[in-house]
Amino acid sequence: MQPLLQNACLDTLFMVWWSAVYTILGGLPLGILLVLTDRGGLLQNVVVNKVIGVVVNLGRSLPFIVLMVWLIPFSRFVVGTSIGPSAAVVALAIGAIPFFARLVETALREVDNGLVEAVQSMGGGTWTVIFKVLLPQALPSVIAGLTTTVIALIGYSAMAGAVGGGGLGNLAIVYGYQRSETGLMNITIVLLIVIVTVVQLAGDLAVRALARRGGRQAAPVGLRRLWAPARVAPKPVATVPAQAEAPEASKAS
Repeated sequence: MQPLLQNACLDTLFMVWWSAVYTILGGLPLGILLVLTDRGGLLQNVVVNKVIGVVVNLGRSLPFIVLMVWLIPFSRFVVGTSIGPSAAVVALAIGAIPFFARLVETALREVDNGLVEAVQSMGGGTWTVIFKVLLPQALPSVIAGLTTTVIALIGYSAMAGAVGGGGLGNLAIVYGYQRSETGLMNITIVLLIVIVTVVQLAGDLAVRALARRGGRQAAPVGLRRLWAPARVAPKPVATVPAQAEAPEASKAS
């Protein structure tokens, strides 16, 4: 059992890691665009916002097992195969990007709009607002959303085993279900629980560390330093002590 479990764990970690990377690369820009193109946003465009919203909603509405089967030709076109961990990464990323985009959108909408208006009044552009206000202020919530997304990817990777994706899910189906090896099934479940627990603990620690460092106040301070005019210290004014003036007054009299 040891070689089977080792290879299955490595396949699961491979699928989750790379699908999480592609999910961040695709979901983060989508979430930012959903906020910026909304009514009252910096790049207000109702048509673009509606199109992105429809695409995200369609991606979230499909069950992953159905989405993976539907994407088999696309996976074969991208990676050259329709089975194995590499093919599963394609479907995992496409299925998780809309989910993570909505979490990013929710996190960015929690940022105080007064900070955005303050940056704009100081002459900050769209990129400055994104990288100096929105992302730093929403970073703890984004990390929490990423933790939730990674845990969902672990569950998706187990489902991918049903259609030849490999990993712990495939091991549980082939050996635990089809061959009725209960011991191997139990070990697989324990490993999945351990992986999920480690991911959740790491995400919670990251969120607490960001909150402890005062990440929500760091961006405004940096902006004040960036745009605030330099203050020149006033020069000291020389004064004559009162005791020194008394003898001069007596001589004059």
